[in-house]
Amino acid sequence: MNEELQFILDSTKESMNGALAHLENELLNIRAGKANPVMLKSVMVDYYGTQTPLSQVANVNTPDGRTLTIQPWEKAMLTEIEKGIMIANIGFNPMNNGESIIINVPPLTEERRRDLAKMAKVEAENAKVSVRSARKEANQEIKKSESSEDEQKNCEIDVQTSTDNFIQKIDSILAAKEKEIMTV
Repeated sequence: MNEELQFILDSTKESMNGALAHLENELLNIRAGKANPVMLKSVMVDYYGTQTPLSQVANVNTPDGRTLTIQPWEKAMLTEIEKGIMIANIGFNPMNNGESIIINVPPLTEERRRDLAKMAKVEAENAKVSVRSARKEANQEIKKSESSEDEQKNCEIDVQTSTDNFIQKIDSILAAKEKEIMTV
């Protein structure tokens, strides 16, 4: 296989890997009922007039599967962190005990679990669309290349094989996430 076709194949796999990484990142945001510090990733806190991510002003831990504790590095930040959590509108009710903030993560209802599973399916479908569009772009580039017809056909087969492999990976990631979401 010539260098041009190998480059097309490599860049296609790279963009498919990007779609897979994006899917995994998006699925981290879909909570499955267990407390996880990632749940508070979107919380911004007013730190002396500057909007700052919560992770830069406090330590977030999970002592058990249903509780998040937030230990600010400065005691004065307790009320600001509470405000930030309320403004983020992520459905949590923070409790301030004077030293830290404790959040009890409520168990998910069956309806909410189904909604989260649907959200996961949508993210997986978006990833599949990205993989397929990478395949389409690769096939267009292959046709434009100045290689022999046989080399072009072989490269298209390689692109299709990569596409099938990535779709299969996406399906297995989705199945694992759905199982995690639906497990009570």
